[in-house]
Amino acid sequence: MSRSIDKFRKKLMSRATLRAIISLVVFVLLWEAGARSKEWMGTALPWIGHVPAPSAVVRVWAGLIGNRGYWDNWYLSTLRVLTGFIAAMVIGIPLGLLLAVSRTFNGLWFPSFEVLRPIPPLAWVPASIIFWPTQELSIAFVTFLGAFFTIVINVLGGAKSIDTRFVQAARAMGASQWDIFRRIILPATVPSIVVGSSVGMGITWNVVVAAEMISGGGSSGSGGGLGFFIWNSYVGGSYEQIIVGMISIGIAGYACSEVLRALGSLSTPWLQRR
Repeated sequence: MSRSIDKFRKKLMSRATLRAIISLVVFVLLWEAGARSKEWMGTALPWIGHVPAPSAVVRVWAGLIGNRGYWDNWYLSTLRVLTGFIAAMVIGIPLGLLLAVSRTFNGLWFPSFEVLRPIPPLAWVPASIIFWPTQELSIAFVTFLGAFFTIVINVLGGAKSIDTRFVQAARAMGASQWDIFRRIILPATVPSIVVGSSVGMGITWNVVVAAEMISGGGSSGSGGGLGFFIWNSYVGGSYEQIIVGMISIGIAGYACSEVLRALGSLSTPWLQRR
């Protein structure tokens, strides 16, 4: 425990952390100056001169902290993301491995997979609203698609990139197909699974926000997700709340990615020793 605390303290006091803090402070100061350019210089700078200042955003955000509806939106979006992402992992990882190890299965299913893969997840929103009985299931399905194809492609690519000499050597020593899969293919594919899950998580957040906007926030009685929160703020003319919603999505997505990266480090200890 003490070793973990020391490691966290060193990371907190590192030059990389200091540079990150300085960059964020500079960014906020430039944002404040640009947003108040008309007030301070008499002329609004293009684009940024019409964006709410961070000080105004913080005031609005402080008022939302005690609002239960705001946290309901956080909860709904996070729940939808995790539901779709976990489903994509449960289905996508075995499918990617099957496509990699079985030529017959690959020949039967990969062409259909490649036809569907280029279709943007948001293009599925109208069809999912029609075919699924509830809007919540529609959003969950679109969110699932956001991560599914990325995970499958990364798993397939990781398994295909394994040096065939390892497999041939294992067979020469009498290893069964199951032993080859368990001791060579699966461990070698774990780093690709970690990368695919990280990328898929980012796509999933992008998709769920857009799906909530298009579908009207789903069928939930309280709140509608952060995407619907942003859309309602736009319709209501509360531009500060739009920025609050955008930053909230960034924080939630960053937190999810950090958790995945930590789990990835735990599952690939041999890569951390390099």
